[in-house]
Amino acid sequence: MPVQITIIGLGQVGASIGLALAAHKDSVFCVGHDKQFSVERAAQQKGAVDKTEHNLPKAVQGARLVLLALPVHQVRETLEFIAPDLTPGMVVVDTSPIKAEVAKWAKDILPEGCFYVGLIPTIAAEFLHESTTGLDSAKADLFKDSIFLVDAPSGTPSNVLQMVTDLVKLIGATIMIADVLESDGLMASAYLLPQLVSTALLNATMNQPGWKEARKVAERAYHAATSIQDDPDSLWMLSLHNRENTIRVLNAMIQSLVELRDDVEDGNDEALKNRLQSAQSGREAWLGDRFSATWADRKTPPLEKTPLKERLLGSMLGKSTKDKK
Repeated sequence: MPVQITIIGLGQVGASIGLALAAHKDSVFCVGHDKQFSVERAAQQKGAVDKTEHNLPKAVQGARLVLLALPVHQVRETLEFIAPDLTPGMVVVDTSPIKAEVAKWAKDILPEGCFYVGLIPTIAAEFLHESTTGLDSAKADLFKDSIFLVDAPSGTPSNVLQMVTDLVKLIGATIMIADVLESDGLMASAYLLPQLVSTALLNATMNQPGWKEARKVAERAYHAATSIQDDPDSLWMLSLHNRENTIRVLNAMIQSLVELRDDVEDGNDEALKNRLQSAQSGREAWLGDRFSATWADRKTPPLEKTPLKERLLGSMLGKSTKDKK
């Protein structure tokens, strides 16, 4: 009998995970919940979930794993709301791009005998150029051959970690084990900084004299540099709850801008050209790695010889794990 996974939040991430899992109906039965009735209906029509339940406590009843695919500013209140309806052995997973703070919330809020594991999904390289989000942009192969960061708090039972690992594999991705501090540092550079730089660019141009005319000629470069941003509530919370790393990467960015400015101000043609060429070469190398997905240096757990679906069903349907210490 398939095990129930409840997906809370049916935007691009949640619905794409559901669409990927739809190919494994012999193993998984997906229940979906979203704040909007219309999104729930559309997600079920799209095939992202097998069933929807708008009553949140009912949505998590019977689930072996609850996946929160929500903006970070909605995670804590959702944990508080579902906690009374969680039973021992349930696993709660979230997909927000910060983990240290969310792990603290989970430790404080989840009832005894329930477990938290953090996931940070990355999309497949072929979709990097797309900037749309939401249910309409959900795809079954959005995460195919990509990497998910997996953050399991110290003391997490091995069968809980194995269950989450198996789930990621069913989605079509591979995992990279990280601790919460490491992943927060990585996401500050790869996720937060680009959006904060975009914010700075907008404020540095739109709030300056001359924008009334400059806006008429702003085109591809300006659009590309300002096209992807979280909603302000999420970006605000992500920055403050990852404060130390945010300051570190902003300082590095400021230093890089100062060096560019100095090269231009000093008329240092060779240094400026080398800096620009180095950046372009670095981007090309990154894209090559991203498309090849041959990350030889990633950290993965030991592989088991038991068939994947058998392990997934076994870990989900087996005896309850020991209570958290």
